[in-house]
Amino acid sequence: MASKTEENTHESCEKESSELWSEPLSQRKENELRLLTFEEAEKLQNDRDLVSEFKQLKLEREAQKNWDLFYKRNSTNFFKDRHWTTREFEELKACRETEQQRLIILEAGCGVGNCLFPLLEEDPSLFVYACDFSPRAVDFVKQNPSYNAETCKAFQCDLTKDDLTGNIPANSVDVSTLIFVLSAVHPDKMHLVLQNIHKVLKPGACVLFRDYGLYDHAMLRFKPGSKLGENFYVRQDGTRSFFFTKDYLQCLFKNTGFEEMSNEYVLRETVNKKEDLCVPRVFIQSKFCKPNKQC
Repeated sequence: MASKTEENTHESCEKESSELWSEPLSQRKENELRLLTFEEAEKLQNDRDLVSEFKQLKLEREAQKNWDLFYKRNSTNFFKDRHWTTREFEELKACRETEQQRLIILEAGCGVGNCLFPLLEEDPSLFVYACDFSPRAVDFVKQNPSYNAETCKAFQCDLTKDDLTGNIPANSVDVSTLIFVLSAVHPDKMHLVLQNIHKVLKPGACVLFRDYGLYDHAMLRFKPGSKLGENFYVRQDGTRSFFFTKDYLQCLFKNTGFEEMSNEYVLRETVNKKEDLCVPRVFIQSKFCKPNKQC
């Protein structure tokens, strides 16, 4: 069971695959958002007060520190390994032109390797560039017994300002993942992340995206005083989360030079074992490609 400290510092409902949650009771993909209950709609309608501009600027300045402290508190124990990525995104194993071609992947926002190491375990022939905002998270990746410089290059990077071509050749990456990462970036800077990734992708290469959708249970759990802007909130530990709509995401990628391949809501009902509640989860799962060649 999660510790009290963990619950206080990072909303337990944010734990996408934690021990507090069972496997989903149901899961389906939809084009439309889930409908709010009357109580949920009323709660969101009444939550209008925004965090002060002074505090918002402080949160932006200290964003890296807050994520570094998050990993200091939780080490590698917060998220479970993501073994579902190749099931949901066939491009992670099927984008090669020949069997001999080595698939080059960028994991943008790798955390402590919960996606990275399952991918390499499944296919040791991959090469993965893995970067994260938090230096501590990158250190955890490099300390993992499965880390091998012949199959992975991990490095610290602020995707909103550090040019990826300093570590990755331009136009060299076959596929990039962006999984539960962009939601942590200030909305005013999200386009900078996508422009940065665009530089290192081959023509026709895809960004595989999964993140929090509007009206996810995590959004509805925020208390008054947590709102930073429209669909944007701060947790108790200072880390932030944005909740996407399909239209917002489509516009964001289109305006940074990508073409939409798929863009869907993933609606789940999941049991919170601690509170014995069945709660609605809403994610967005999408694929956007750099033009000029079909992926």
